[in-house]
Amino acid sequence: MQSIPVDTARLGVLRCAITPEAKISNFETQEVKKDRDGNTIYTVAVMVRQDGRRISVIEIAVAGEPKGIEEGQILKVTGLTAFAWAMGDRHGISFRADAITPIHTTPAKTGGGA
Repeated sequence: MQSIPVDTARLGVLRCAITPEAKISNFETQEVKKDRDGNTIYTVAVMVRQDGRRISVIEIAVAGEPKGIEEGQILKVTGLTAFAWAMGDRHGISFRADAITPIHTTPAKTGGGA
């Protein structure tokens, strides 16, 4: 499986669509997927919108639970990589990241009167 680094700066604003959820590797036993180091793999659904284009939602896997992420929040995705996969007649692209962190914005100050 070939990995393809993704330049997140070209993706536009990245927003959380669905907060982090542990990835299930076996739905019958509800076993949670782990990486080689034993860290739980989480997925975060992220909305991507490039310059006036339609919104796409991608699921990004990351080792360890990303903290402080809420729906609608702007995110910073570090080390994003895409992987092409195929299983029989099914195929697609999956995404992994080194880290997903919230970007905390400060509300704009409103002007005071005289």
